[in-house]
Amino acid sequence: MENLKDYIRTRFPEIERISDPELRKKTVEVWAEAMKRGGWTTMDDVPFTQVVPGMTDSLIEHTQRVTRMAIAVGETRDDINMDILISSAVLHDVGKALEYERTPEGIKVGEFGRRIRHPVSGAALAYEMGLPYQVVHAIAAHSKEGEFVYRTPEAVVVYHCDFIDFEVAKSKRGLK
Repeated sequence: MENLKDYIRTRFPEIERISDPELRKKTVEVWAEAMKRGGWTTMDDVPFTQVVPGMTDSLIEHTQRVTRMAIAVGETRDDINMDILISSAVLHDVGKALEYERTPEGIKVGEFGRRIRHPVSGAALAYEMGLPYQVVHAIAAHSKEGEFVYRTPEAVVVYHCDFIDFEVAKSKRGLK
């Protein structure tokens, strides 16, 4: 598992900006555990969405962009907990390591993912591994599942940064 942790640290160097050493450690551990459970040794070729045809941007690239955007927004406000924000942004799509599977036809949403979407599985894993409820909440609330709850400020930032990146990807391909 140490190789997975090193992989996560290199892909998401913003994790080092989390000042709480325990939260920093657990953020890495959640990604590593999700990859282990999903059978992944790398996620560099995993698309960040199955919704946009011809998507070549990877889940890693998407997560990096969302995290950088979230940090930029967080730094403009004095009412955002940056540790919670960074951990939440890095982990917002961690459930995709459980939702997707590699098949002979390529990477697809698997049976588990058809039944339990990534915001739910990612939040459940983060909760199981002892992350603060604020991070668990932001993971769960970053997609349409979050329409039914009051979002914390950090969850609002992650939600909007995620959709900004998604909408830009769609617009680059001429999709509505």
